[in-house]
Amino acid sequence: MDSAELRELLTFYADAGVDEPLMDEAPDRFQETRAEAEKRAAQRQQPTQQKPVATMQPRPAAPAAAKAAVPDDAQAARAREIARSAENLDTLREQLTGFDGCNLKTTAKNTVFADGNPQASVMFVGEAPGRDEDIQGLPFVGRSGKLLDRMLAAIGLDRTTVYISNVIPWRPPGNRDPSPLETEICRPFIERHIELVAPKVLVTLGNPSTKLLLNTQTGIMRMRGNWAIHKTPSGIEIPTMPTLHPAYLLRNPAHKKLAWQDFLQIKLKLESAH
Repeated sequence: MDSAELRELLTFYADAGVDEPLMDEAPDRFQETRAEAEKRAAQRQQPTQQKPVATMQPRPAAPAAAKAAVPDDAQAARAREIARSAENLDTLREQLTGFDGCNLKTTAKNTVFADGNPQASVMFVGEAPGRDEDIQGLPFVGRSGKLLDRMLAAIGLDRTTVYISNVIPWRPPGNRDPSPLETEICRPFIERHIELVAPKVLVTLGNPSTKLLLNTQTGIMRMRGNWAIHKTPSGIEIPTMPTLHPAYLLRNPAHKKLAWQDFLQIKLKLESAH
């Protein structure tokens, strides 16, 4: 394996959430397989012995403390109440940092709140932080973030003229998909976040944020490129452009032309809004 292939493999592992070694040296899995095969062959040559029948014992009940650690509908209701009380972004950030009702926070290194200019006319919302975002505490700073920066530059924007956040502020372990309950617990915070920023244009990046913020079950490939409306809890209606997530575009570069079409529409909408 040459250095380019090795670098690509390591990048794949990092994107998949494999970011810490468990041992100092890599084990020889082929050697282990041979040893296990020889062990099984030796066992087959030995006479079988009748094993005593095990009696079934009732499984002990889980302790009450373990049950209490699992998020439930009460946490979603609590999140709605807390988010509603935030009068500005600084307060919302403090509330989110101190919120302990979502299990994702226990495995994340940082609460990823936002990046960019909160007075910007356009706000981008993705799904959840990845490894790099969790380390730096900022959204879209990894490979997909660099692609997003290039896409913004293509229409004359950068991080001083846009505002960026995520539906989920904590990295899910191993970059797994957030559960519906975890998403529902985080929903009030991103909805209040959007309401406080009050952008003239909202852009949802990818399937999860599009479905959540536009209250739809239609897939992103059918939604993208078509203007929709995000309605805030207080009733404010914001023009919203669903488009493809930069991480998806890294895996499917042929679809960058679709995202380019969407970004041109965003540029025209912003120009008409001024």
